[in-house]
Amino acid sequence: MKKVTFPESKVAHRYLDGLTGLEIGGSAHNPFGLQTRNVDYFGDMDTDFKREEVRLCGQARPVDIVAPGDALPVPDESEDFIISSHVIEHFFDPIKTLGEWLRVVRPGGYIFVIVPHKDRTFDKERERTPLSELIDRHEGRIPPPQEAPDPHKPQHFSVWITEDFLQLCEHLKLKVVEHHDVDDKVGNGFTVVLQKEGELATVRRKAGLLDGIKRLLRS
Repeated sequence: MKKVTFPESKVAHRYLDGLTGLEIGGSAHNPFGLQTRNVDYFGDMDTDFKREEVRLCGQARPVDIVAPGDALPVPDESEDFIISSHVIEHFFDPIKTLGEWLRVVRPGGYIFVIVPHKDRTFDKERERTPLSELIDRHEGRIPPPQEAPDPHKPQHFSVWITEDFLQLCEHLKLKVVEHHDVDDKVGNGFTVVLQKEGELATVRRKAGLLDGIKRLLRS
């Protein structure tokens, strides 16, 4: 079988090169090529997901932090960015999830998400998830499932098109700096780039580049 590795995202590199962050549910066959630690609910390398990574590209990406992606064991404002691809739909309460990611990201940092588009995935026959339902889940009017996540039975709790997710961001008053209806990796999702209000992360990145130039000049 020919090995499959999807291309890296030019959009992600444009915002996140030179920064460090967390990737939620990263995989070897769908790399971003960024400075990240991989967060996964399961540390087991023998799940269906990890075996599929090996089947597709000959290796599986190690898990650096074993934790739920919506309850991260890291300090407030400790990361430059959070990035995920085809992950946020697996969280029952995406409002809680986005709030947790904002907690972790420094002011001016980024949340970069690629989300499955209903019309280009196996969710195409399902109904779209309305904003009102997401609010009801977050406020407890719709209870979460009682059973723990099963690594062998992935579930999409939410089904979106691009406009639906942007409506969620608008409701939460999140700053959308860029979005694309077709992502530049696999092409079956959409991309949304959010920025936490505050000092621009690019200032930190430029400072690092200037330090590097100064070191070169001194050598």
